[in-house]
Amino acid sequence: MERTFDKCEQLIADLDFTPVRQWKAAHTGGRAIACFPVYVPAEIIHACGMLPVGLTGAGDQLDIQHADARFGSFICSIVKTTMELGLTGRLDPFDGFLFSSICDSARNLCFVLKRNSPDRYIDFLHLPHNSATPATVDFLASEYRRLIANLERMNGGGFSENRLRHSIALYNANRALLRDLSLLRSQQPHLLRASELYLLLRAGNLLPVETHTAMLREVLAGLPARSAKPRDSLRVVVEGAFCEQPPRELLRLMEEAGCYIVDDDFVLGRRWFMDDVPTEGDPVRALAESYVARAVYSSVRHDPARPRTAGLIDKVRRTQAGAVIFLIAKFCEPAYFDYVLFKRELEGLGIPHLLLEFEEKMFTFDRVRTEVETFVESLMFV
Repeated sequence: MERTFDKCEQLIADLDFTPVRQWKAAHTGGRAIACFPVYVPAEIIHACGMLPVGLTGAGDQLDIQHADARFGSFICSIVKTTMELGLTGRLDPFDGFLFSSICDSARNLCFVLKRNSPDRYIDFLHLPHNSATPATVDFLASEYRRLIANLERMNGGGFSENRLRHSIALYNANRALLRDLSLLRSQQPHLLRASELYLLLRAGNLLPVETHTAMLREVLAGLPARSAKPRDSLRVVVEGAFCEQPPRELLRLMEEAGCYIVDDDFVLGRRWFMDDVPTEGDPVRALAESYVARAVYSSVRHDPARPRTAGLIDKVRRTQAGAVIFLIAKFCEPAYFDYVLFKRELEGLGIPHLLLEFEEKMFTFDRVRTEVETFVESLMFV
C-alpha cells in the first residue's frame, strides 16, 4: 500500500504528464483533454473516446518566469503555474483544454491561454449560477450537447448515448469507492490518513478512470489488515481548498500537530456527486439533473435550497468533528467570501475554528505548525 502512495506522489510531481503520453501512445489517434478544476463533465469526454485529465497547477516544482507578464500580482498561484506550464511547453501532450465557472481568475486563464495557443481547442463550459429556476437543467443539458458536438468534430465522431451511459457507470463506481474510502477515513482515521487519501484523489486526475478504480479497490481491500494504532488527536474538518491544492507536506504537518482530518474539500471534482448519476433515460439530461440536485456544496456553486453554511455544519456533525480549519489559498476570493458566512455560523454554534492561508508553492511551514499546535492544545488540554 505504501508503494501505491509513493506512486501517486510521483504522478503528482511529474510535470511531463507521463501517464498521458503513455495513454496516447497506446491509443493511436487518442486525444487528451486537460480540465481545470473544480468541476468538469469527465464522463462526456470519456464517452467521446478521449482522456480527461485534471490540471492542478505545478506546485513547487516550477519557477514562474513567464506567467507574471500575463496576470496581475493578486492572482492565485494555481492560475499562474498552470499558465507557466503552457508557456513552457509542458502542456503539449494535451489536444484541448476545458474550463468552467469558478472565479474571474480561472475565467481569464481560459482566454489568456487561448490567446497564447490559438491553434488548440480551448473551450469554456458555462455552468448555471441559479439552480432554482426550471430552465437550469435545460440550459446545462444544452451546454453539454454543445460540448459533445465540439469534441466530436475534434475527434471525428464516436459519441453515442450508450457510450455515455457506460462512462457514467464507470465514474459512478469510482466515486462510490471514494465515498467508501472517505467514510473509512472518517471512522478510522488511523487506518487511512487524510494525506494518503489526498494522494489517491490527486492521482485520479491523471489516470484513466479504469486504472484509478482498480487502484482504489486494491487500497480499500488492504486497509482492514493495515497495522496502525489510534492516536489522541483532534477531529477536524478542513474547508476552503476546493480549487488550488495544498502541499502534501502541509497536511502531514497538521496530522503530526495532532489533527485527525476526518473530512475536507480537497480535489472536490473527484467527489462532485453525492449519489450515483442515473444511467437510464437520456444520459446527457441525467448529468445535468445531477449537477443541480446531487452535487456537493461548494463556494463556486450557489444553491438557495441548500445553503453552503448548512452543508458545512452537517459535515461537522456527521463526522463528529471538534473543530474546523479553514485552509484557504492566497488571493482566493470565493473562499474568502464564504469564510465570513461560515465564521458567523460556527461562532453562533460554538464550534471552534482556525483560519490558515497557503500557496501551492509553499515550502516553509514553521509558522503554520505553531498555529496548528497552539490551536489543538487549546482545545485538548483545557
